Amino acid sequence: MWPFLLISGICLCISLFVSGAHARVEAAAKSILVVVNQGDKNLSLVDPITNRQITTISEGQTTVHGHEVAVSPDGRVAFVPIYGSTGVGKPGLDGREMLVINILDRKIIGKVDFGHGVRPHCAIYDSVSSLLYVTTELDNTITIIDPHTLKIVGAIPTTQPESHMLAISHDGRRGYTANVGPGTVSVLDMAARKTIAVIPISGNTQRISISNDDRMVFTADQTKPQLAVIDTSANQVKAWVPLPSLGYGTAATRDGRWLLVAIPDGKVAVVDLGTLKVARTIDVPGEPQEIVMRPDGRVAYVSCERGEQVGQVAVIDLAQWNVQALIDVGKDGDGLAWAGAQ
Repeated sequence: MWPFLLISGICLCISLFVSGAHARVEAAAKSILVVVNQGDKNLSLVDPITNRQITTISEGQTTVHGHEVAVSPDGRVAFVPIYGSTGVGKPGLDGREMLVINILDRKIIGKVDFGHGVRPHCAIYDSVSSLLYVTTELDNTITIIDPHTLKIVGAIPTTQPESHMLAISHDGRRGYTANVGPGTVSVLDMAARKTIAVIPISGNTQRISISNDDRMVFTADQTKPQLAVIDTSANQVKAWVPLPSLGYGTAATRDGRWLLVAIPDGKVAVVDLGTLKVARTIDVPGEPQEIVMRPDGRVAYVSCERGEQVGQVAVIDLAQWNVQALIDVGKDGDGLAWAGAQ
């Protein structure tokens, strides 16, 4: 009897393991990684199982292009603000609209017109409020959009120019913008739609993210190789993390233990959030921009503008801390979003 029970138990464990593995593969198979290619003015749709580009979707633009992308919680719709023809703070054409793209049908199904040139940049779909927030730099605001009606329903003043990127707390109550030229971070009350603090960082700052417990916000100093760590309870910088060189985009791992930092000279720094020190670096293609975590917490995707001939996405194994694969996408691959199972 005992051998039979033992064998049955082993078979059950194997069955559960295989079923779980199949479930993870099936979930991933229904998911897509979306990449915005600035240089090609299109989006790449990437299969996360084969690590290959499936197809591209044109933005239908000739002189302006998008930088960032947000995806609806059901993974069906992508929102791509059309920033303009240039970079933040530089002269050029100013974008004034956001594209709405059906990912399954692979076509543009609508647009949001901001009424004038605002350089819309970072879009975030907040599942708590079911609202879409878009940084509108030239108005010094965050524009609020109903993603179902595609109507503009309000705005939050940041009180600062060049509010380029946005992070929102997981409860949807607070927002934080990286204001590039002023080198500040605006703290927003999302419900009251007002700025409640402005935190000085440096002469110039870039990108922004928030820890999984909402206690820390991270933004990269563009004047020195260091990362600002903001205490969200005090709304002030509590620590600086020295980096190998200037940092850029950041993202925390799902377990909350690590923060990955894109280093444009071709590395990703891994910061221990317990000690606030760089624990290791990982080599990736040149000019890594943005980092997004796969929902299962096992993999990070890093967009790299300067890959081999084209933009590439580095697939980082978060257990082995190495690059599993390099995915060829379009020219100047930048913004990333996960569309699918969460």
